[in-house]
Amino acid sequence: MRPRWKRMIFIAPLAILGMLLFVFIGGEAVRLLWNWLLPPLFGWREITFWQGLGVLALCRILFGGVGGRGFPRTKHMTPEERERFRQRMRERCGFGPSTSESKGQ
Repeated sequence: MRPRWKRMIFIAPLAILGMLLFVFIGGEAVRLLWNWLLPPLFGWREITFWQGLGVLALCRILFGGVGGRGFPRTKHMTPEERERFRQRMRERCGFGPSTSESKGQ
């Protein structure tokens, strides 16, 4: 069996190439979709590849986060505590029953 570092010499360039290809395809896909949909619909300007890559990164930050899933504080809660937390969040964000409805009944 080859030493570990010899295998890494072959795997590392492929991994870097794969990441670059993924970034290129993502930026190009955003650019093409933007230029196909938004200028005809809303009259916005067309964008370049680099602007498409920026939009992709911005969407990842705003909507995808930068890692992790869900609320980390709910990981160690019991199911009852988790449900209470969800209910408070729904009420706070306006998705639960309003305060006038719950007080009136």
